[in-house]
Amino acid sequence: MDKYPIETSDDDARESPHRKISHASSLLQGIPATGQDARWQAVIRIGEYTESHPEDVWQFVARWGTHEQDDVREAIATCLLEHLLEHHFDLIFPRVLEFTRENEMFADTFCRCWKFGESEDPANARRFDALQLQCQSKAGE
Repeated sequence: MDKYPIETSDDDARESPHRKISHASSLLQGIPATGQDARWQAVIRIGEYTESHPEDVWQFVARWGTHEQDDVREAIATCLLEHLLEHHFDLIFPRVLEFTRENEMFADTFCRCWKFGESEDPANARRFDALQLQCQSKAGE
């Protein structure tokens, strides 16, 4: 059973990524809930757009991947960032590289990601692993 099962309705298919992003942004400003967190649900719904709207999803990741709350960074990493890298590695990885150098919180977000799809390509996997190692080393200083 999923930790955060997705609740959907027929209206979800008609919603734009911008509306879902706006809704999630308003929720992420709150305090984590116990049990089924509406904030995670909102982030999961944005994940539906990682393949078709990578720029919109990236803007959301760049904004919320630096949040001070661990659970927000965890949601961004596991529901969005790792899937952007799964489908759009060449587009997204250079941005991740830059953001991890500029922001410790974003580096932590990236370190929570796993490799899937394009991230598993041997050349990409080496870059991914090297950056995670660099981020982890920097955090240990």
